[in-house]
Amino acid sequence: MDRRLGPLVFVPGQNSGQYPYCHSLYVEGDVKVLIDPASDRDKLAELLDKPGVDAILLSHWHEDHLMHLDLFDRQELWISRFDAEPLQSLDKFFDAYGMNDEERIPWTNTMYELFHFKPRFADRFVEDRELLNLGGVTAEVIHTPGHTPGHISLYFPEEGVLFLGDYDLTPFGPWYGDVNSDIDGVIASVNKLRGIQAKVWIACHGQGIIESDPAELWDPYLRVIDKREMRLLDLLKEPKTIPEIVEARIVYRKKREPKEFYDFGERAIMGKHLERLLKRGTVVLEDGKYRRV
Repeated sequence: MDRRLGPLVFVPGQNSGQYPYCHSLYVEGDVKVLIDPASDRDKLAELLDKPGVDAILLSHWHEDHLMHLDLFDRQELWISRFDAEPLQSLDKFFDAYGMNDEERIPWTNTMYELFHFKPRFADRFVEDRELLNLGGVTAEVIHTPGHTPGHISLYFPEEGVLFLGDYDLTPFGPWYGDVNSDIDGVIASVNKLRGIQAKVWIACHGQGIIESDPAELWDPYLRVIDKREMRLLDLLKEPKTIPEIVEARIVYRKKREPKEFYDFGERAIMGKHLERLLKRGTVVLEDGKYRRV
C-alpha cells in the first residue's frame, strides 16, 4: 500500500520489493520526480497520468531499479555521472557487471523481456552534496559509492527522511559484485549513512520504511561481509577453482533458480573477496586455484 510522508509517496514494489522489483519513491513538489521506477508498473503508469512525472532519478544503474523506465521515455533522466554509461547500451551494461560472453546469452532476453531495457542517456548529472530544489521539497544528494561507483542516497531535511537506496539493511547484506564495486567503499558509505540524523529511513528492498532508529541493523548488515569472507577463507584451506567456489554457495547458501543469475552473483561477489584477499596476501593463486596462505 502506498504511504505518504508529506510530499513524499512511498510506492511499494511487487513481492515486497524483492528482486527483480524494488520500492519507488515519488516526490510531489512543483517538479515531480520519481526515484527508481521498478516497483509496480500499473501504479507507476497511474502516477505518470496523474499527478504526473517530470523527471526520473535513478539511485544507480542496476536493472532492478529501472525495470519500468521505458514508461518514461519523455521524462528527463537524472543520475550520477559515474553510473550513466551502463545505461547507454546493453553491451556497456554487461561490461559494467563484468559478465563473460557465456553469461550474457541468457541475460539478453531477460533484460529486454523482464526489465524492458532501452538505451538511455542522462539529461542531468546529480552531484554529491547538491541540493535539489524541487519546489516545496528539498533533497540533498549524498554520494554513497561501493555498491556501484555512482550510487546516491538522498536526505530530505524538512521531512527528516533519509533514502538509503540499495543499502537496504536486509539480512542478505550488501551487494558489491560489479566491476567497479568496492567492499571498503560499501563499508564507508554505510557508516556515512548511519551518521545522518533522520526520523524515517527508506530502503529500496525489504521492509522499505523504517520509522524507528535502525541502530541495531547497521552492524549486522556489515557483518555479512566478514561472514562471507571467513567462509571463503575456510573453504580455501584446500585449493579451489572459481567454479568450485561458486558451487560452495557462500553468498546464497543453496542452489537457486534461475541458475545463471545466482551463479553469476556468487562469482561476482566472491571475486571481490578474492581480489581483496590477494592484495592482503592472505590468499594466493596457483595453477588456476585459490589457496589460503
